[in-house]
Amino acid sequence: MSISRKRFVAGAKCPKCGASDSIVLFKDHGVETVECVECDYREQQAEEKVAQKASGAVIGVFKPD
Repeated sequence: MSISRKRFVAGAKCPKCGASDSIVLFKDHGVETVECVECDYREQQAEEKVAQKASGAVIGVFKPD
């Protein structure tokens, strides 16, 4: 299963519509996601390892012998 169980964040307010206790938190394919159940607000944050690779930073260069 790629989506983890959705959990409400107690006391959280939606930054878009301002509704209280409407934010759910879950992981979708390893990406942490928050979503409002009252409006279409959605924000995603990749895990640190995924974010580092996506940033384009070079870790090392492969040089075949």
